Amino acid sequence: MGHHVIKMPDIGEGIAEVELIAWKVEVGGTVAEDEVVAEVMTDKAMVEIPSPVAGTVVSLGGQPGEMMAVGSELIRLEVEGAGNVKAGAAAPEAPAAKPAESKVDTPKAETRKDEAAKPAPAAEPKPAAPAKPAAPAPVAKSETRGAVTNGVLAAGEQPLASPAVRRRAWDLGIELRYVPATGPGGRILQADLDAYAAAGGKAQPVGGAASGGGYARRTGEQQIPIMGLRRKIAQKMQQSWSTIPHITYVEEIDVTEVEALRAQLNARWGKERGKLTLLPLLARAVILAARDYPQMNARFDDEANIVTRYEGVQLGIATQSAVGLSVPVVAHAESLDLWQTAGEIARLATAVREGKATREELSGSTITISSLGPVGGVVSTPIINHPEVAIVGVNRIIERPMFQNGQVVARKLMNLSSSFDHRIVDGMDAAEFVQAIRRRLETPALLFVE
Repeated sequence: MGHHVIKMPDIGEGIAEVELIAWKVEVGGTVAEDEVVAEVMTDKAMVEIPSPVAGTVVSLGGQPGEMMAVGSELIRLEVEGAGNVKAGAAAPEAPAAKPAESKVDTPKAETRKDEAAKPAPAAEPKPAAPAKPAAPAPVAKSETRGAVTNGVLAAGEQPLASPAVRRRAWDLGIELRYVPATGPGGRILQADLDAYAAAGGKAQPVGGAASGGGYARRTGEQQIPIMGLRRKIAQKMQQSWSTIPHITYVEEIDVTEVEALRAQLNARWGKERGKLTLLPLLARAVILAARDYPQMNARFDDEANIVTRYEGVQLGIATQSAVGLSVPVVAHAESLDLWQTAGEIARLATAVREGKATREELSGSTITISSLGPVGGVVSTPIINHPEVAIVGVNRIIERPMFQNGQVVARKLMNLSSSFDHRIVDGMDAAEFVQAIRRRLETPALLFVE
């Protein structure tokens, strides 16, 4: 038997380090060839790391939320044969736990109060090196389980368990502090979960509130580590808001005619080409308006003080997923018709929500549309996607009475809430750009005239 070390691979494009998001394996577990062992986050996308060999996990190289350098040891396996490290070479000590930065890996990046700030399996006690057989295995102070009363940890004590055990406990609705531990150093094992579940164990009320009391006092808390995509979103938003002086311009648009056109197109072509939403029609209006106001389809290099305007429109579409907000890019949207635009938006949205969007699909936008659909509200103040200089926000459509030719008629109205970089875009230009979009939507024949 030998040891095989899997190092953090070079994911490309000059990335020197990545953030460890989740382990898919645990110490002592078996790994099949090509099985995914970890998920990491680059500055743009989630990447799964597979194992090139089969074996048994000996040690893990970090904790979820930690930054790991390319080329550093990710995981160590015991394998058949000689492996790829010298015999007798001890696994390097894992870095000390950083409770403030990395606490626990859960399916939804959420951490219950009693499961926060725990060491990762990489800090598990290791046997002494062969050269020093008499030396006891080091055990970190945080690895020892505190006082236990009737199988329940004392207040403030944190249960010890691997990410896989925590994930399964979460799925079963079991709070680990109530599970008697039989593993080394008081660690909870999968077998302990099985025994607890078989005995009819159930999750205890968070904070000790009495069950069934709808008005009972609740004292539970959650500590949610900001990591992975959420950390990237936070950094990006802070950069945009602190760097860009925003100006937001809101205009009401009568979309009755363009909605009627959309209904006619869907009735005529929907079965063959797919149903259209308003978004591809709006995208077309933005693309044509950007030809009249090219300063909107641009990116601003703060350090070089250079604005780059683009003839082609790399249209960003702000897309929400279970793990946060991303901006996939419809490449050269100016070259696509309505159905091609709709198809590409749908494809990218699916890729984002399934976590399969590539780095290229999430990079290079020159102007962005942000739409929350029917929950879009009346007015919003969208944050510009740095280093772009403009973002068009779409609010919900509301049917309201309007005066038209002296008559009160029902019309479909929608606000556009658009933000601009005031260093680059003057208020008058911002207003005229939005009015150019408005004209095309209120007279939809203009969408097909260049």
